[in-house]
Amino acid sequence: MSETTDKGEDFESSLGQSDTAVAAFGHRRRGALGNLQHFLHGNPTMVPVIVLLLSVLVFGLVSDNFFSAFNLSLIMQQVAIVGILAAAQSLVILTAGIDLSVAAVMVMVSVIMGRLSTEFGLPVPLAILVGLVVGALTGLLNGVLVTRVRLPPFITTLGTWNIFLALNYYFSNRETIRSQTLDAEAPLLKLFGERFEIGGAVLTWGVVLMIAIFLILWYVLNRTAWGRHVYAIGDDKEAAELSGIRTDRTLVSVYVLAGFICAIAAWASIGRVGSVSPTSFFEANLESITAVVIGGISLFGGRGSILGPMIGALIVGVFNSGLRLGGVDVLWQVFATGWLIIIAVAIDQWIRKISA
Repeated sequence: MSETTDKGEDFESSLGQSDTAVAAFGHRRRGALGNLQHFLHGNPTMVPVIVLLLSVLVFGLVSDNFFSAFNLSLIMQQVAIVGILAAAQSLVILTAGIDLSVAAVMVMVSVIMGRLSTEFGLPVPLAILVGLVVGALTGLLNGVLVTRVRLPPFITTLGTWNIFLALNYYFSNRETIRSQTLDAEAPLLKLFGERFEIGGAVLTWGVVLMIAIFLILWYVLNRTAWGRHVYAIGDDKEAAELSGIRTDRTLVSVYVLAGFICAIAAWASIGRVGSVSPTSFFEANLESITAVVIGGISLFGGRGSILGPMIGALIVGVFNSGLRLGGVDVLWQVFATGWLIIIAVAIDQWIRKISA
């Protein structure tokens, strides 16, 4: 009897050693490329960080003026509004959705703020507050359509994009509120366009606002239960429901917060442009998605750092600035951005092949 037992123990021991050997062999077989793949899977923000550093280095060597404080601060100013919109877009994409209405919401809210202040005589702080509430309500509409009516986010926000765009033209009468009018009647609306200098770099309060929004969202998404729920929904909505997460309520809150951030972007955009135009930032919608994709947030949801889209916006800004200083035509700047998107998605697909 003891002999049989000893044989059984020896067999189990040999199995354990075999499994360990296979695991060790598999680990050794991973190689440098496999190790890189696993590292990027655990640190997806490193991809845009590496791309940004390489872009800055290359364009800095090519152009003498690229590293000037003025040029670098100008890049920051140029990407501030798209960066804020990318923050709103990121929240939705993290839940495996997409919001095609962010730019339309921003422009419509800027028109509402401007007209209430200059044509209806509403105190500027109250007009701004109304605009922020309207932005949150647009997000609420999107969220309810997605969670209650069960419409796909793409179709929902494509429809509301048209609705908000039409309302924008209706509220504005297709007329621009000029800078002189804002200076005389509503200077507070241009707050985030005011400049200040730090060591030769000229920044605006809009840049500070963009950085603040990303830092706040980073804390919320990484240090609160709500943030963990957002990632869980994007990773697997059904599993999140089974774990007790109220997915519909969380999704609605995500869309409401995204709409609120778009309204903040509306205020900042007035300062950036210096006026209120119903046709401003026409391409900001696609630019926000570009920043999110290049920033390493997966379009399939549930993976990526909220800081990535800010880096993604900076990458696009660096490319545009570097190519412009190099005398490259605007056409080829757009061409380069297109390849950046394709490469970013290809890298994301490659990283996702790793089982967590």
